[in-house]
Amino acid sequence: MEGVTTLTIFQFSLIYLLLIIILFIMKSSKINQSKLLLVASIRMTVQLVIVGYILQYMFNNPKPIFTVIFLLVMIAFSIDRVIRNRKDLNNSFKIAIGASLALSGLFVLIFFVAVVVNKSIFNPQYTIPLAGMIIGNAMTGINIGIKTFMDSIKKERSKINTLLNLGVEPKDILKPFANNALETALIPTLNSMVGMGIVFLPGMMTGQILSGTLPVTAIMYQIAIMIAICASVCITVFLSLNLGYKSLYNDRKQFL
Repeated sequence: MEGVTTLTIFQFSLIYLLLIIILFIMKSSKINQSKLLLVASIRMTVQLVIVGYILQYMFNNPKPIFTVIFLLVMIAFSIDRVIRNRKDLNNSFKIAIGASLALSGLFVLIFFVAVVVNKSIFNPQYTIPLAGMIIGNAMTGINIGIKTFMDSIKKERSKINTLLNLGVEPKDILKPFANNALETALIPTLNSMVGMGIVFLPGMMTGQILSGTLPVTAIMYQIAIMIAICASVCITVFLSLNLGYKSLYNDRKQFL
């Protein structure tokens, strides 16, 4: 089995020609997101190139402190992405989200690296890529969950007030909204798991096969990481919502 083919700068640059097709389709469909596409493509390229050089340095100098710093930056960025524009959340709810995302992501990551793979958690070759998939998907899941939860509350505000006036406990009112938001947040991950292997080959598995890893080994890693991602999303969203919604009412059972 051949190893991965090294791309020249010219070969790599050819992929950007596909952006022309995307821009043409967007223009013909009157989608006014051409600027966003260009900005997103440039930012993605710059960010990944920078991260690539950082990781290369870390792999050549595998010191625990570098791995810890990288993880902390990754977690801080993911938390910021979730709560930055959520002006409808109070500080207690935001703290619940941050704590849930950090603790759940680290728990699943440590279990995967230290127990399943049996490697040191400070090994950047394993920890950093796996952390990106686990924490990144948890960030996406909590974004979906929080949006669904808060939008549902706003939509059903009159119903909530009616139930409060009838003496229903606030937690009994909000719990179904939290459960529904959790279900919604899990759907993308579950759909990916259902279609994986038949509809598409996932990125991690494809990358390992291209690098020369045996397909059976790549499959085992992919199954393991998908279960880890699902667990991370589920735990993060569950804790965030169930800890967070309690901050929406006071001891007198009044919504804040």
